Amino acid sequence: MWIINLVGVVFIGLIVWWFWLYKPNEVKANKDLIIIVENGVYSPSYITVPPNQAVSLVFNRKDPAPCAEQLLIPEFNISESLVLNQHTRVHLPAMPTGEYEFHCQMKMYKGTLRVSE
Repeated sequence: MWIINLVGVVFIGLIVWWFWLYKPNEVKANKDLIIIVENGVYSPSYITVPPNQAVSLVFNRKDPAPCAEQLLIPEFNISESLVLNQHTRVHLPAMPTGEYEFHCQMKMYKGTLRVSE
């Protein structure tokens, strides 16, 4: 009986880590950074850009799922359609320091844009 309880506690710990504690590796954006949209994720999904500078991000959608077609960045009222197997450049305005989410229309694909030095 205690083995079943131990396995349950381990699974609960893994769920807590995956949904609330896990942070993907941070990638600094440069002019050659391409964000791949594939298998339900943006890769990389945690991107750092400098503050108070306009930047462009390039997305390459390889996932044919309908959810992957739309990119939303709500804080800046950005909504872009991502064409399958093509690069789509998304221009972002100069942003103040902070963290901003980007995602698909159903929030199944998620990423974070961190603006800091």
